[in-house]
Amino acid sequence: MPSLADLQDEFEFLDADDRYRLLIDLGRGLEDMPEPLKTDTTLVRGCSASVWVYPTVRADGTLHFLADSNAAITKGIIALVLATVQDRSPTDILATDVDAALAPFDLKNQLSSNRTQGIPNMIALIRATAQRYA
Repeated sequence: MPSLADLQDEFEFLDADDRYRLLIDLGRGLEDMPEPLKTDTTLVRGCSASVWVYPTVRADGTLHFLADSNAAITKGIIALVLATVQDRSPTDILATDVDAALAPFDLKNQLSSNRTQGIPNMIALIRATAQRYA
C-alpha cells in the first residue's frame, strides 16, 4: 500500500469521480479477511455499510488489523484509516491523531455522510485495541 503522503498527493490531483475510483482501488488492495472473522463481535457499530475489524498482535508487539466491508468505497476508507495505524506499536497508534492524518483527504466533504459516519467508531475501536495492548 502506498504511504498516506503519496495517497494524499494523488488524491489532490483527482476529480471527484477519480477519487471514488482511487478509494475503490485502495479497498481492493486490502488483505483478505476470512469469512469466519466477520462476526457480530468484529462488526463496527454505526456504519451504514457493514464493516468488520479484527486486530492481531504480531511477534514484535505491533498491531495488524484485518478489515473488510460489503461496500467498495467504504473499503477504501478503511484502507486509508489502516494506512495510519497498520503494523505499528500500540503506543505509536495511541500517539497518532488519525483524524488529523485523514484531514487532508477532506472525506466529510468529498463523500456523503452515510459513507463517513462510521469512521469515528472505527478509529475508536482501533484506539481501544491499542489501549488494551499498550
